[in-house]
Amino acid sequence: MSRQQTHRPLAVLAGAGPGDPGLISAAAMDWIAQADTVLYDRLANPSLLARCRSDAELIYVGKGPGAHAMTQDQINELLVRKTAEGKLVVRLKGGDPLIFGRGGEEADALVDAGLPFRIVPGITAAIAAGACAGIPLTDRRLASTVTFITGHEDPGKDESSINYDALAGLDTLVFYMGVGNLPAIAERLISAGRPAETPIALVQNATLSTQRTVVATLAAAAETAKTNNVRPPALLIVGKVVTLHDKLAWKEKLPLFGQTVLVTRTRRQASKLTEQLVACGANVIECPTIEITPPDDFAGLDEALGQLESFDWLVLTSPNGVHGLLTRMRQLGLDGRNLAKVRIAAVGPATADLLEEHFLQADLIPDTFTGEALGKALATKVRKGGKVLLARSEIATKELPEILHAAGAEVTEAVAYRTTRPDSLPAAAIDALTDGKVDWVTFTSSSTAENFLALVEGADIDVKALKLASIGPVTAKALLAASLTPTVQATQHTIPGLVEAIANWKEHPRT
Repeated sequence: MSRQQTHRPLAVLAGAGPGDPGLISAAAMDWIAQADTVLYDRLANPSLLARCRSDAELIYVGKGPGAHAMTQDQINELLVRKTAEGKLVVRLKGGDPLIFGRGGEEADALVDAGLPFRIVPGITAAIAAGACAGIPLTDRRLASTVTFITGHEDPGKDESSINYDALAGLDTLVFYMGVGNLPAIAERLISAGRPAETPIALVQNATLSTQRTVVATLAAAAETAKTNNVRPPALLIVGKVVTLHDKLAWKEKLPLFGQTVLVTRTRRQASKLTEQLVACGANVIECPTIEITPPDDFAGLDEALGQLESFDWLVLTSPNGVHGLLTRMRQLGLDGRNLAKVRIAAVGPATADLLEEHFLQADLIPDTFTGEALGKALATKVRKGGKVLLARSEIATKELPEILHAAGAEVTEAVAYRTTRPDSLPAAAIDALTDGKVDWVTFTSSSTAENFLALVEGADIDVKALKLASIGPVTAKALLAASLTPTVQATQHTIPGLVEAIANWKEHPRT
C-alpha cells in the first residue's frame, strides 16, 4: 500500500515539475498513481500520465497562448465538482502550483466549498532553466538576490503592479511568460536604470532535449528573440550570472543534445534504451515496429515443458524468450524448481539479467552476444546426444540449431512467443520522419529493421538520409539486404553498447 493512501474526497494540487518527467517529486507520483481523476496542464509532461490507474479519468485543462481548453473559473468549478463527488482528484500543474500557477485560486475555491486538499510542491521553471542552462541564479561572486516576476499580468488590471524601479537595482531577475511582452519589459528596465548592456538569456523548453538558450544584452533582447524565433514556453533571465552560461552549460554539451532518435523496440522493451538515450541529451520518439504476442499454438512448448527434467540445456536468445517461457510455465503451474536439473544458456547480459530477476542464473553467456557465438560456445559444452531445448520466436534464424546439430546435440525447438508487425508507425514518428526531423533510427533486431522498412515503404521518407544504428551483425545484415549501410554498429551487442556507438559517432568530413 502506498504511504500516501488516504480517505476520499480529497484534492491534491501537485507540481509536475518543469517538463523533464524525471524531475517530478516522488510524492507527486504517488498521488498520480492513486488518483480517480487527473486534471492536467499543457506543460505537464504527458508521459507522467502513464502512471495513472487504467480506470482513472484524465481531463486536459491546459491553457496556451490564445488557446484555453477552459477558463480558470471553469477549472475551479470542475476541480470542486469532481472532488465533491467523493473522488481523489489530482490537479497536475506544470512547475510548482503556487509559482505563477494559480494554485492559490484553486485552493481558495476548495476551501470555500468546504473540501479538503493538499499541496505538493514542484520544481519551478526558473530554477530548472537556470540549472539546465548553466546559469546559477545566485552566485556569491555575482548575485546575492534572485527575483521571480510574471511577464504576463492579469489583463484586467488597470495598470502594472510590477515595480520596475525596484527591480532595476536587484541582482538576478527571472521573468516567466515574458516572451510576448519582451520589448516592453526591456524598455521599462532600461528606463528604470538597468544598464542596456546587462546580459540576458532566453531559455526555451527548459530541461527538455529541445531546450535552447539564446544570450544577448538587455537592449538587444527583443530583436534577438525575434531573429532566433524564440517561442513559449521560455523564460527571460537578466543579470551578471548569465555570463557563466558558456562555461557551465552542461546540458547543451551532451553528446546527443538536440538530436531526435527513433526507438523501434517493443513498447515493453523501449524504456531502457530510451532512458539511456535521454541521458545523453537525445529527444526520443518511441516507434515500435514489432509487437510480441503469445504463440498461436502452445502445443510444442507445452510438450517440452512437460519433460523439462529430460533436457540438459535450456537456450534463451532474448528477453522476450525469457518472458514468454516463464509466463507459460506459470500458467501451467511450473516454476524455477522445475529447472533445477537444467543448465541455462543466455545469448547476452540483457537476457541473463531478466533471468536473474526471476532468481534464475545463466550458466553460459558467450563473449560475443550473437546467436552464432552462443551456438559455438554451447557446442563445446553439450555432450553428443545431449538434449537442448531452444525457446524463442517462430521466425528465428536456423543458424543456432544448425551449429548445435552439427555438434551432435538433439535440439528441440519450441515457440515461446510470436513477433508481429504493427499496422502502422505512431503518428509522432511519421510526422518527424516526413518533416526531416529524425537524426537516428535504432535497430535492436533484424525484425525491427525489416518491419520499419516495410512500414515506411511508399511514404515520402528518404531512409538513406537517416543515420541507422545497428545493435549487431545480424541486425546489420537485415539492413544490408535492403541496400542500406548502418551508420554505426555496436561493438558490444547490448543496449549500452548501442548507445555508446551513437554517442561516439563523429561525422566524417566531406571531401
